[in-house]
Amino acid sequence: MGRCGDELLSRIEHFADRCVAVAEELDRLGRSQRIVDQLIGSGTSVGANMFEADEGMSRKDFCRSVAISIKELNETRFWLRLIARRDWIPGARLDQLAAEVDELKRILGAILSRSRANNPRKTKSGPLAI
Repeated sequence: MGRCGDELLSRIEHFADRCVAVAEELDRLGRSQRIVDQLIGSGTSVGANMFEADEGMSRKDFCRSVAISIKELNETRFWLRLIARRDWIPGARLDQLAAEVDELKRILGAILSRSRANNPRKTKSGPLAI
């Protein structure tokens, strides 16, 4: 195990699985392949980047991967909202997944903020000379 913890990584894997399930349902319904691909891409990228962050070689590497995961969560949120607006899948069926996006964004945002704030190489006046 690296920096993220098994519980968080498992939660993110489950999130990716749920995004893929929604995309597969859209595909079965004959909806836009572009949207299917985008949802699969952004929903699974959250997990791929967090697994990369978990084994990050440096604090900067870790923070970069977490930040990308947050961006991918934002993109996933957009696709879920579009799917609901188009009524391709009823919004009520997407509510829990959308709530998970928001919770994961808060969790990852807190992790990123703490990681950046705890950077021992910076002071209020800027980077320390080494």
